[in-house]
Amino acid sequence: MTESRIKRLATTLMDATTDKDPLVQEQIYNALCYLGESEPEEILNSCDEYLRQHDKLAYPHRVIILKAMETVVKSNIALLDKSTAKVVIFLASNEMTKSKEVIRDWQQAASNVLVAVGQRFINKVMEEVLTKFQPGILPHYFVMQTFANLSVSNVFGMVPFLNSILGTMLPMLGMAKQDHMKSVFCYALQHFSESIQEYLANLDQAPDPTVRKDTFSNEIFSAYEVLFNSWLQHREAKLRLAVVEAMGPMSYLMPSEKLEEQLPKLIPGILALYKKHTEAFYISKSLCQILEASVNIGSRSLDVQLDSLLGTLHPQICAPADPSVPLTVKNHTEVLRCFTVLACSFPDRVLAFLLPKLESSNERTRVGTLLIMRQIINSAPSQMEIKKPFILSSMKLPLQDSNNKVKRAVVQVISAMAHHGYLEQPGGEAMMEFLVRQCALPSDAQPKKQPPDADDLTSDSVQSISVNTLFLLSTTVDRMNNVLWPYLLEFVTPIQFTNALTPLCKSLMYLAMKKQEEGENASLIRYDLNANLPSPYALTTRLLVVSSQPYVGDCRGTAALRLLNVLHYSVHPTLDQLWSKKVPLLVEHIEENTEKSLSQKEWEEKLLLFLQETLAAVSDNTWICHFVTEMCRQLNSYNGFLLEKNFLYKCIGTTLGACTSKDLVQKQLQELLETARYHEEAEREGLASCFGICAINHLEETLAKLEDFVRSDVFKKSAGLFSIFKDRSDNEVEKIKSTLILCYGYVAVYAPKELVLSRIEADILKNIFQYFNTKVLGIKVETKDLTLKLCLIRSICMISQAIYNGVKCGDFIFSRKAELVAQMVEFIKAEPLEAMRTPVRQRAMITCTYLVILEPHLSDPDRTELIDTCLASVLALPPLELVKERDENGGDALHKEMLYGDTISALKDLLKSLLQRNLTPHGLQDMFAHLGPWIKSNKEHERQRAVEVSAALLDFYLSKLNVSTVIPFYNLGVLIALFSPRCSDSLASVRQHAVDCVYCLLYIQLCYEGFARDHRDEMVERLKALKKGLEEPDFTVLFHTCNNIAMVIGKRVPPDQLMSLLLTMFEGLVDPDKNCSRAATVMINSLLKERGGVLQEKVPDIMSIIHSKLEEVDEEHIRKAAQQTVYILASQHKSVVVSSLLGSSLPFDSHTCAMWRSLATEPTLTSQILEQLLEKVNRDVPYKESKCFLLGSGSERIATPLPLAATCALYEIMSAPESGAAVLGLYPPLFVTLLLRVSCTVGVQLPKNLQSRERRSSSYGPAPRSLHPCSCAVETLKVMLARGGSEEVARAVGSAGGWELMVSPERHHDGIAVLAGAMARHAGPRLPLIVKNLIPTLSSVFDSQRITTTAFFAELLNSNVVNDLILLETMMDNMTGRQKDACMLVRMLALRGLGNIASGSPEKVRKHGAKLLASMVNGMDDKDDPHNLVALEAMSSLSKLLDHVEERDIQSMLLHIAIRIRPFFDSEQPDLRQSSIVLFGNLTKFSEGNCEVFFEQILNGLVTLLLHLQDPKPEVVKACKFALRMCGPNMGCEGLCDMFLNHLREDRSLHYGEFMNNVCKHLMQSYPEMLNRLILTNLFYFKSNWVDIRAAAPMFIGFLVLHVDEEHCQQVDLDQLISALKLLLKDPVPAVRVKVAETLGRLIRIL
Repeated sequence: MTESRIKRLATTLMDATTDKDPLVQEQIYNALCYLGESEPEEILNSCDEYLRQHDKLAYPHRVIILKAMETVVKSNIALLDKSTAKVVIFLASNEMTKSKEVIRDWQQAASNVLVAVGQRFINKVMEEVLTKFQPGILPHYFVMQTFANLSVSNVFGMVPFLNSILGTMLPMLGMAKQDHMKSVFCYALQHFSESIQEYLANLDQAPDPTVRKDTFSNEIFSAYEVLFNSWLQHREAKLRLAVVEAMGPMSYLMPSEKLEEQLPKLIPGILALYKKHTEAFYISKSLCQILEASVNIGSRSLDVQLDSLLGTLHPQICAPADPSVPLTVKNHTEVLRCFTVLACSFPDRVLAFLLPKLESSNERTRVGTLLIMRQIINSAPSQMEIKKPFILSSMKLPLQDSNNKVKRAVVQVISAMAHHGYLEQPGGEAMMEFLVRQCALPSDAQPKKQPPDADDLTSDSVQSISVNTLFLLSTTVDRMNNVLWPYLLEFVTPIQFTNALTPLCKSLMYLAMKKQEEGENASLIRYDLNANLPSPYALTTRLLVVSSQPYVGDCRGTAALRLLNVLHYSVHPTLDQLWSKKVPLLVEHIEENTEKSLSQKEWEEKLLLFLQETLAAVSDNTWICHFVTEMCRQLNSYNGFLLEKNFLYKCIGTTLGACTSKDLVQKQLQELLETARYHEEAEREGLASCFGICAINHLEETLAKLEDFVRSDVFKKSAGLFSIFKDRSDNEVEKIKSTLILCYGYVAVYAPKELVLSRIEADILKNIFQYFNTKVLGIKVETKDLTLKLCLIRSICMISQAIYNGVKCGDFIFSRKAELVAQMVEFIKAEPLEAMRTPVRQRAMITCTYLVILEPHLSDPDRTELIDTCLASVLALPPLELVKERDENGGDALHKEMLYGDTISALKDLLKSLLQRNLTPHGLQDMFAHLGPWIKSNKEHERQRAVEVSAALLDFYLSKLNVSTVIPFYNLGVLIALFSPRCSDSLASVRQHAVDCVYCLLYIQLCYEGFARDHRDEMVERLKALKKGLEEPDFTVLFHTCNNIAMVIGKRVPPDQLMSLLLTMFEGLVDPDKNCSRAATVMINSLLKERGGVLQEKVPDIMSIIHSKLEEVDEEHIRKAAQQTVYILASQHKSVVVSSLLGSSLPFDSHTCAMWRSLATEPTLTSQILEQLLEKVNRDVPYKESKCFLLGSGSERIATPLPLAATCALYEIMSAPESGAAVLGLYPPLFVTLLLRVSCTVGVQLPKNLQSRERRSSSYGPAPRSLHPCSCAVETLKVMLARGGSEEVARAVGSAGGWELMVSPERHHDGIAVLAGAMARHAGPRLPLIVKNLIPTLSSVFDSQRITTTAFFAELLNSNVVNDLILLETMMDNMTGRQKDACMLVRMLALRGLGNIASGSPEKVRKHGAKLLASMVNGMDDKDDPHNLVALEAMSSLSKLLDHVEERDIQSMLLHIAIRIRPFFDSEQPDLRQSSIVLFGNLTKFSEGNCEVFFEQILNGLVTLLLHLQDPKPEVVKACKFALRMCGPNMGCEGLCDMFLNHLREDRSLHYGEFMNNVCKHLMQSYPEMLNRLILTNLFYFKSNWVDIRAAAPMFIGFLVLHVDEEHCQQVDLDQLISALKLLLKDPVPAVRVKVAETLGRLIRIL
């Protein structure tokens, strides 16, 4: 019986192989394998029988079964008995040869079965297969392939058969006519040859050690003759390749004399194939094997073939390998192996062939040849030893090659040479120089994007491979140490190797440290042995200068400094201590920074200090003289490196300063002046800084040399204006003068102040102006050269700074100050006003800034001219945006932007410097007399700059103010009136700066009143906060902000200043900028408050007039004034004002809204108005029913106008912040009225006339607030909460989406619940009065009001606050009373409220348990509940209550509830599934008393709960996890309980399959008798609508079967189960079929 069931299972699975889904097929295969693990022989026999019986089964399905058989055989080969093996062999043999045609998948699968069995039963397999291999009859294709594969998989078993196989096979070769048969014979011969070679190589382990190569030689040769002479000539490419693949391994086994005899034909025959096949790998591999076999027998025939071999193989290497095609790369490897074989045997001829190719004009030829050279240098070292000089000399031409690919190949050859001692030979240095040159290649900053097929290399990749090679040779090839050291030092100083400095320095440092370790510190650089090495002075200069740009060239600074440190002994013996301390600090500074963060100025100062300390440590004048001479010699080599050259000039200045030889100093300075490239700005700067630094110690010599140079012939030759043969052009003369002027400026800055002050006017300025002004025929001619002008300005600026910083500054009277200021003013005036092209203005103003500080004072006219000139020159410039539009060059535009910014800054600094000389109200007034017209300019850009400058000046004035006596700030009012209207300027930046000006003026006033400068006034500080309101040009915001500014001004301006302020303000009303005129009206609003009352009967007319005026002119100040008037009127005649405003058209326009909001100013008045409006909301019905005329539609609800208008009015008033106090006082009635208003307007429509009006009003102007009745009520409630101090409530409801829910007719009650929850959390004390006011509405005639109130109460019961406020009993009674309500939603909400008591007041549940439980059970039995909504709520609420009720209260109902909710587990509604399952989980807590009964209920539900862990709804899955965790402790199985608790945690993801496997294991250990019941329950779910559950049910059964003991297997009705699974195996979803197949495999356990 058991056997028939196993067979039935296997048959069921094999029947299903016709399934088209690959995953199902895979699982069927796995299931068959699984069955085979348990009963291999039975399954193999079943498969055999099935395939024999189903002869017509299509081959794709047979393949699945055969593959399963192969796996079963492989896994159980040791267990198979002979009889089964025979059955399998016979079947596989038949399957393999059944079809004469080749059907690859099928026959291959059968062949694989035979190969698998052949691992152990080789003789049986051969016995069977040899029957299909008869002499004289061409065998089946797969018979030969099986032989071939057997020979590889079982070498020792198969080789003894090969002799006879070969004997039988040889005659067949001639019979083979079809290509595929010829190919398989080749395949067999290839594998036979390989297995024979392996057998012979392992004779010590072979069963028959007497086997020899000659056992097979003759047969192999006979086969060779057929293959070579006949098949190799075939036109079919695949066959030729198969022949070639076979001939390689065969050549090793051919008789030596025969191979020798065949080589003259064989090698040309193989070589000829290269022309016929694009894919050369198999040819090259075979050729290499033939060559190796030929060399092994000592063949002499190769000599003759060598030329054709080399000629054919060489192009194979020259054609580049494509890395994306692996076979091309493999081909390259094989061809290179061929060259290795040939080079080892014929070194002279191979080199003679290769080396001339290096001179080829074809780039690929040169690259390929170099690759071969590298190969033979590496792989034939002994043969190449005596050829080294010859090879080196032949590399001369490749070293000059400019092609990047060739270069890279040369670098690779050099690397190979280094490892094999070539570079120690003469000529090796040329190779190293080439390598360094490649390291110095410029790296492409932005490499061009290469097309995908481009095989060119960038110089970048050549450089990077060269850098890596150099470093590797320095650090890993020991024999290179003496080749590279100190030779590499020769490349450090030449400028052409600059890019290679980083790798050079790293390599040199490594080599030097090695030498030091070997004890060669003192003699590290032997100049006596190496005449070409750079001197210590040259090395130090070079390494120091390149360190000035430390991040260039892959961070060359650190490499250069580290090398310098290592060479310290060779530079000077005394430097050891200093450099070992200082250099690491410099390196650390580079490493701590980046190129962006490093301050170049600070870094250069560090390096110059290091140089100073070095010079001081050496303190040897002769050494210093040599050093500075070398520095000057290197200057010209840096002509293309401006930054480095500039730094070298500073180094020369520093070194000259340390030099004690005055003659040398003068000589070098003269040389510098004669050789400088004056037309370059960086050179001028460098030379000037050199002179300046030198002047620190040699002031006299420096000044003397500058004067001498002017008098020298060199300068005169250049400067002669009428010289016919000019050595230099006029332009260059100007550049020389510019440089000399700059030199004087630097000398003044750097030289000791006590020495230089006396020389400034007498020598320095005299000479500067002599160069600047040239006399022609006695008339002074001023230059127009920009460079000269800028240098003069900078020089005078530096001189002014030098005087200011001088020790005798206070005593120094600068007599030429006025003349210099006048000169600067002339420069500024000469600049064009339509554009800023040069920094002349900026530099001149900076210079004036320093000049005006010096004594004596400027005269008033000079001061006035300076200020007016500078203001006109800067403020009147066209706007930067205009300049950018004109200028299309982006980089130039950025430069202009920076220049504009710097120029404005210079103007501010100059004006501050002037104001500093007269820090008084009068000085301030005088400054603003100049600025005033610009501040009021009608051009925006002029106002903007003027106000920005003003703010900076006032801030400066305040910061410098030091009041010793209280004096009046007499012009405060005038100045505030100048700036305060600008707080509303059309330009945002002007508004911001205007506030800053007012802020400073008020603090200046406070200082003059006697307050300390650091005193902070609360009112004035508010101005800072108000600035944000000025960022956007929104009139409302601006108006509000300006009003606040005016309030601050009004409270802080002293009484005596008020009139002047107001008078000037009134002038501001005519300001051309309308914004500013609006701001001026702010000051008038306070006056309107003083007006008398208006007669009552005139109020409607006045209100109408105000409204019409607001419509005519929508100006900010008019609106403010109108609002004030409305407030005054309402304080005397509120009812009239309210009625008048309520009569306004709906929707209220912005003017009416503004008038309503003005009524919120005073709390008492506001309260009275709010009460009136509430009374109007409540008096009228909220809506009227209106019959629809559309056929079939019911009536619709139309809002009544008065309550709607009153609601809108309430919104407007309460939206005003001032209404807060009044809202607080009326909080409960406001809240209840508006809540019920919301309730009554859900789904209510606007009257038709208002609908059209609302549409019209939204079609133009800013969109007003929605007039929709419900939205309007919600917005009003929202603003009421915010204004009543319940912002948190409004915010909480908003973030939970409650407001949107309230408007929705379907979700209104949810929105009310959100509101109630927020009220309970944030407004608890308000609730008693609200609840009291709401209770009567539970009996309202309006369903909507009952729903709203019930929903509100239900959610309140969720909070403990109702218990604290002693509201619980009342509310609970009211909820219980609603259970019979006609409205189903009210009944549902009442149950929700009763359930919420569990979370709100859990301690009260016990007291009212019976009553609450009765309500829930009644709810579950509600008859008028078509969609189970009331039942759902009852279950959900009951779950919450269960934690808190008395056990005795629940016991009597437990079973009733459990049975009642069970059908809901599989409900189509997810929320019903979830609630019923959660409730079931909660009920388990009470199962102790009814343990047996309830345990039965758990078992009834267990399968359902486990399967629903695969439920499509996450919330149901979560509920199942909870229920199972709760059921666990009641199941009496500790392992299962632990699993549920650990694996079913909410936060933990579940691996369902693994989990179910473990669950079933525990179930079968604890409840094995339940197996049949569990399986039957699962069978019910085979028809589930949910795919995942349909898939989970068979898997569940599979795991149960997997873990059940044998003794309990009998309870299962296997026939029923297999039938059900068989049926499910036809499920449309593949995932289900996969699980069924898996389970069918597992049923072996219970058979």
